[in-house]
Amino acid sequence: MDKSPKQSEIMFVDIETVPNTQSFSELSERKQGLWAKKASYLLKKEEDTPEKVYEKAGIYAEFGKVICISAGVIKDGTLHIKSFYGDDEKVVLNDFARSLSVFYTSDNHALCAHNGKEFDFPFLCRRMLVHQIPIPKILNTQGKKPWEVNHIDTMELWKFGDYKNFTSLDLLTELFDIPSPKDDISGADVARVYYEENDLKRIVEYCQKDVVSLTQVYMRLTLKPLIQDVNILG
Repeated sequence: MDKSPKQSEIMFVDIETVPNTQSFSELSERKQGLWAKKASYLLKKEEDTPEKVYEKAGIYAEFGKVICISAGVIKDGTLHIKSFYGDDEKVVLNDFARSLSVFYTSDNHALCAHNGKEFDFPFLCRRMLVHQIPIPKILNTQGKKPWEVNHIDTMELWKFGDYKNFTSLDLLTELFDIPSPKDDISGADVARVYYEENDLKRIVEYCQKDVVSLTQVYMRLTLKPLIQDVNILG
């Protein structure tokens, strides 16, 4: 019997993160020292310093924070997208956790993200613990056996067990001939747009577009027809 989740039982998720502070100098002296240790392998060039590579701190849950979580659910052939975002990470995570508690009504429900098992899902769990927010059952992997974890990773689906390299979501949309909306920013621009331009709305739009791409890639990977643009609501 096929126990894989139905389309309507999957929540498609993407997150955007930034460094916890705008600059390295804003960290406490102890945090600066800890970042220097964490970032040691990022120092590729002779002129690189922990301060210069601090812009990459947003990819580490110990030094980054979540500013946007976009989630999509398919209902009657329509993709409905909702975003949780703001400057107060605790509020963003609490609101998303409550949404998951409503969504998760059976053991057959699942979360889907691209590289989610390595980034999105553990990042969310770690930041929830930092804020002492109970981790929703569907997100939490602690104490579970691998087959009890209902997480779908589109990058993992594409790899077929080959873990030699990273395949981007953008590359898969091109490969599968999935129409991709033109973005004026990329993941590398998020911290700058957040701290220097104070344009969170622009980041939310970018995050929602990634949820659309994620969902469409999942449809291709499972040999299902793409969702038409008129059936995408955000």
